[in-house]
Amino acid sequence: MSIETTRRCLRLVLCATLLAAYSAELAPAAFAQTAADPSEVPDLVGVWDGGPRARRVNGPNMPWVPGENFPVLNERGLAYQAAFDEAIAPKYDCVPSASPALQYDPYMMEVTQWPDRVLFRYEKDDQIRTVWLDGREPPLNEFTVQGFSVGHYEEGALLVETTHFVFDVTGFDDYNGIPSSQQKRVTERYWREGDELRMTLTLEDPMFLREPTSYTTRWLPGPDGYKLQLYGCDAEEAGHPRKFLIPKYR
Repeated sequence: MSIETTRRCLRLVLCATLLAAYSAELAPAAFAQTAADPSEVPDLVGVWDGGPRARRVNGPNMPWVPGENFPVLNERGLAYQAAFDEAIAPKYDCVPSASPALQYDPYMMEVTQWPDRVLFRYEKDDQIRTVWLDGREPPLNEFTVQGFSVGHYEEGALLVETTHFVFDVTGFDDYNGIPSSQQKRVTERYWREGDELRMTLTLEDPMFLREPTSYTTRWLPGPDGYKLQLYGCDAEEAGHPRKFLIPKYR
């Protein structure tokens, strides 16, 4: 065996030893964080129907109802809303919906539960959200459209907290021209009521809202054997409505 080969073998052994030691050190903590009393874990697995048969189709007043739970904007939020022009809405460039609108969009959703995470897959915009249950902290510099989600089980429900969103000029919903900021914080509580999946969502964003706002909604079981359909947004087709919009600014 040559000297170079010997050195390579020693490096591999050293790396394997360090990795094993690191994994052994972390394993007990990770197990403790992900372990949950089975009685606390609701069965959320399956394909869920969030369409018209489950709830009213979203629009300017759904799920935000004036006089009930419609957001109270601060001066910054009101200024952005007044300046907003529909022609610049990111949805016309295939930018996906984000919380709190994504959860209410009238499409199917699939939920998968693993010991260390819960996956939410949305038919709308082909989006996947991962809710980490292992106690990890959000990366300091990782900001995305869907943010970073952590969660835990409590009293038969899944509680989720999502932060680290990017600024989104229509990050509140698709209808009201209300933006959301990097300080947006979304909390969700999922639970079962019989065959229904229920969720209460609460939104905080001190950059644009004076106070938190929330809504509660439901999903019904999807048809047996249903597979989520590809959304497949085409940028040229998505931007076609711009040709028919009356521009706010010339």
